[in-house]
Amino acid sequence: MEKIKNRWEISKNWQLIYLFLGVALVMVTSYLVARRVLHLLGLNNTIWEWIFVSVIGITLYFLLVRFFIWCFKKLENKWKVTYKWEMIAIFIVFAITGSLAGKLAAPLTELIGLGSNNVNGFVYWTARILLIFPIYQIILIIVGWLLGQFQFFWEFEKKMLKRLGLGFLLP
Repeated sequence: MEKIKNRWEISKNWQLIYLFLGVALVMVTSYLVARRVLHLLGLNNTIWEWIFVSVIGITLYFLLVRFFIWCFKKLENKWKVTYKWEMIAIFIVFAITGSLAGKLAAPLTELIGLGSNNVNGFVYWTARILLIFPIYQIILIIVGWLLGQFQFFWEFEKKMLKRLGLGFLLP
């Protein structure tokens, strides 16, 4: 455990929550992707179901962990963070925010009367994608604050809005 704490610059035990949460989220993601592939191949409700999900899930888990560690190394110098464990927290915030924004856009599109049953598919998907952007911006700050990374994400938001020509929205 000391080796892990040293590698991720964890000085207090509560900071381990980010590491455990990151591992759990990668496991869940691997399982869900393996289940989706299983259904796409029509292998569900067969004797091979659990073997397939286990093998694909474990393989995908290790590939995702390798990919995220590679991303950490690439972004470590670009993102100004004090400790390496904060990188895990930042990745978790991005994962939660992206998923939540995508999920919330569908009911909001329905709420404003542009549901998939009411309008052309092009109009529906255009409206949904356009709704994702402001939802994402708001949720990014909220989830970043909840996971203790408000300052990083506030600076990230300001930089992003300025690059998009929306810097006038900032105080």
